[in-house]
Amino acid sequence: MTEPVGDSYVRRFLFEDLEIRGAVARLGDVWRRMQHGRAYPPALAKVLGQVAAVTAVIAGNLKQPGRLTFQLQGHGPIELLVVDCDASLNIRGHARAQDFDPALPPARLFADGRLMLTLDVAGLDRPYQSFVPIEGDSVAAMFSHYLARSEQQQTGLWLAADGDSASCLFVQKLPGADEHDADGWARVHQLAATVTGDELLRLDCEDLLRRLFHEETVRLFAGRPLRHDWPRDRERIADVLRSLGREEIERIIDEQGEARIQDELSNHEYVFDADELRALIDDPPTLQ
Repeated sequence: MTEPVGDSYVRRFLFEDLEIRGAVARLGDVWRRMQHGRAYPPALAKVLGQVAAVTAVIAGNLKQPGRLTFQLQGHGPIELLVVDCDASLNIRGHARAQDFDPALPPARLFADGRLMLTLDVAGLDRPYQSFVPIEGDSVAAMFSHYLARSEQQQTGLWLAADGDSASCLFVQKLPGADEHDADGWARVHQLAATVTGDELLRLDCEDLLRRLFHEETVRLFAGRPLRHDWPRDRERIADVLRSLGREEIERIIDEQGEARIQDELSNHEYVFDADELRALIDDPPTLQ
């Protein structure tokens, strides 16, 4: 089976004789577009890329597809990190941080922090939310702790990211796995743990699985493409500015001459010059 079109995808697989499932996420062009114009320091880009990769895997494995958002926030040098992925695997994210030592573990990068999941599924009255403290000596360990608590299944995660790509390898033990092969999970986990960061970033999915699990029977499913496609919504931003009221908009015109609004999550900047700002208060929207 060939790779999906493009270099950004989630691809699931199954160890047929072991009741163990897995997935590979690869973010290529999608990851580069998420970073475009942001000038993230390499250490921050690495953390954001790893969180984006594992978010893509989890979103691709949801039983009830919806909009999945992970927000990491604390009192350490990384002030805020958010990754959002919808049911069609359209992903976006951003991070805000001070300079930090790349060797710091997540527990110190997000000191006294928490990992919040929000899942918005169509048909539910309100989004589902859960919180866990941030712990672990790596992003992979942090999300492994989260999955162990939320899904109560043993899980292995391996992550890598640089300025060009980000990737995640995920394996999970399913109920009844020990009945098929008592040593199967330990064997698969041990084999997966031999993966290197360079292999995660450079090998395509088929070559990666062949390198790691060539002695196992693996069924590889068709890939689902990841996207970073968030059209500009200038009218929504105009409504936000209108809500400020005439006095505040006139103050912005007098002091700044224009309004610059940054949509951090979608990576868009909106600029309204003085004439456009005056038009917002001279021609307010009318009710139909």
